[in-house]
Amino acid sequence: MAVRQRRYSKEELARRGQELYESGIRQQVEAGNEGKIVAIDIETGDFEVDENVVPATNRLFERHPDAQPWVIRIGYRAVDHFGARSLK
Repeated sequence: MAVRQRRYSKEELARRGQELYESGIRQQVEAGNEGKIVAIDIETGDFEVDENVVPATNRLFERHPDAQPWVIRIGYRAVDHFGARSLK
């Protein structure tokens, strides 16, 4: 199993991921995919959509073994939440 190293701070990863999502990926994936996960390689801009984080990131790693993935749940502010309150 390959050991992957993070090359960006959490803040930089989130900034770049959100920027890519807002600048074009959102328009491509939002319709009909609310609640699904989009995993974005912040270096290439490539992305994968799936019901869960692991399959989406695994497919991204298959295409880009050195990917730096950032994930977001389509239509929500966070991938997961705790408690009974919705984040919408």
